Amino acid sequence: MSFSDSIMSFSERVKHNLPKEKIDILQINLGRKCNISCTHCHVEASPKRTEELSEIACQKILKIIELFPQIKTVDLTGGAPEMNYGFAEIVRVARKFNKEVIVRTNLTIFFENNYEYLPEYFADNQLRVVASLPCYLEGNVDKQRGNGVYNKSVLALQKLNQLGYGYDPNLILDLVYNPVLPQEKKFNLTPRQDNLEENYKKYLKDNFQIKFNNLFTITNLPIGRTKFYLDKFNLTQDYLRFLEANFNSATLPFLMCRNQLSIDYLGNIYDCDFNQMSGLNAVNHQGKKLTLDDILDSNSLDLISQIRTEDYCYGCTAGSGSSCGGALL
Repeated sequence: MSFSDSIMSFSERVKHNLPKEKIDILQINLGRKCNISCTHCHVEASPKRTEELSEIACQKILKIIELFPQIKTVDLTGGAPEMNYGFAEIVRVARKFNKEVIVRTNLTIFFENNYEYLPEYFADNQLRVVASLPCYLEGNVDKQRGNGVYNKSVLALQKLNQLGYGYDPNLILDLVYNPVLPQEKKFNLTPRQDNLEENYKKYLKDNFQIKFNNLFTITNLPIGRTKFYLDKFNLTQDYLRFLEANFNSATLPFLMCRNQLSIDYLGNIYDCDFNQMSGLNAVNHQGKKLTLDDILDSNSLDLISQIRTEDYCYGCTAGSGSSCGGALL
């Protein structure tokens, strides 16, 4: 069901034609356990959540990573992925089979008991670190993510730099920008990624001697806590209209859902993490909801012909586009 009846549904906009391409990325949401609780989190993760990857699902994921050479990247997210079951074992197997492994970290996890080892572990395994830092200014970060998060993030980034991240070509450190959520009907697209990256790099270098590789700008989609927030200020429909008004068809070939499978902690499959959080399962050509068992039984990753969409997909296709890897254009 669409959030708003006053806009053209996304499926109509793309003429019900958004075909899946050959899968080369597995994005695995290991669970909703997290050490912090961010206002924009579409996963609704927090220290109170207990959902995490099941042992059965973990074993199936390991088998799939081993069986399919076409998988180039294993992308680990959460929650705080490091806190959830299966993290270390998936890293071990993925690296054994020469997959790029991305860990989407909130940085503050480095300062929690029993997780102080993570920076060295990341470096030892040459994990690509994609770290949330929704602004380079302290006030905006702490507003979204909690008091003290900015200072901890700075210390974490400095530690990663000391280990070679941002300098060694095998130790990639990327940052993620999310816009501040509005409280009135005044919406803006995410700034140009290249310009904002320059600002981030200058500010963090000048003030903290921090170096990183890339900045990813990600649009807030009206899902999870972002939707709760927009609903609170009666802005959800207006925000969707804004995104629709800025729809850019040139982004469609580059959408992350085209060549990615998103897997939840129970082993269900989705086209993307946003669909996962909305409960919009991926289906095969017969309309059957797909799971890890279907991949193993058919010995194929490429079971999806048509991507399922919702009106929040306008968020990924507005302006320069948005994905887990930042702007699309």
